[in-house]
This record gives sequence, structure tokens and C-alpha cells, in this order.
Amino acid sequence: MEIVFLALILVLAIFLGFELISKVPATLHTPLMSGANAISGITLVGALLAAGSGSVSHELATWLGAGAVVFATVNVVGGYLVTDRMLGLFKQRSKPTEKDERT
Repeated sequence: MEIVFLALILVLAIFLGFELISKVPATLHTPLMSGANAISGITLVGALLAAGSGSVSHELATWLGAGAVVFATVNVVGGYLVTDRMLGLFKQRSKPTEKDERT
């Protein structure tokens, strides 16, 4: 019975996440992505705790925690790279000087 309850929570979270993200205007995607990266950082801390449990009886938790560390790290690093690239689109480009135009 507990697995059905947890599956229901997962399905509701997926539906709610999809609905929220689809309603976000384009101008708010960069700040939203930065916030999502912070949440992924918290997920990474939890994954490290699960992977470092060190108990022999919880070997599955250690393996799942190690996998979660890998996926959360990829998510955090990739998210910050994409956010940095998006913010780079808003930077003003410098105008070329006369000396640069002659060469």
C-alpha cells in the first residue's frame, strides 16, 4: 500500500512540475533555472549522505546514493553552464575601435 501512495505522490509532482514550468514566461527562465540549480545542490547533499551511510545492511542505499551523486552533479554543473551561457546573451558587446576597423 505504501508503494502506491509514493507512486501517487511522484505522479502528482510530475504533473505539477510540468504545469508550473509551462506557465513561466520566457523572461523568467534564467532566474528559475538558477533556483533549480540551488535545489539540485541540496539534492546533491542528500545523495552524499545516502551514499556515505556506510552500513553493510544498506548496500542498496549506498549504490542508489552513489548514482544520485553522479546524476545530481551532472545536473548542477550542466545547469550552471547553461545559465552562464544564457546570461552571456544579455552582456553588451564592445564596439570596435577605429584601429581595429583598419586592420
